Amino acid sequence: MGDDDTTRLWLVERTYDDKGLISLVYATTDGDAVRRIERAPIAVEQSGGVTAAVDADPAALAPVEETSLQERYAMEARRMAEQHDPAETV
Repeated sequence: MGDDDTTRLWLVERTYDDKGLISLVYATTDGDAVRRIERAPIAVEQSGGVTAAVDADPAALAPVEETSLQERYAMEARRMAEQHDPAETV
């Protein structure tokens, strides 16, 4: 886990929207909470890419209400945590 006042989230979804932005969804390993980030491709490129994990303030997280989505996010977050270092570019 990150600092005492942050929660570690793992990348579970990457999509491209109709405005050409990259939409990233990071979730907790239990799938209960997410943080959505939209970034321009150039910003992703300039920052060195998308990392496997981010640390976020728990207050900035959105709850995941749908059970099937919680399960999918939890499974993918755990897989990412097992296979990647948090700062690894994915």
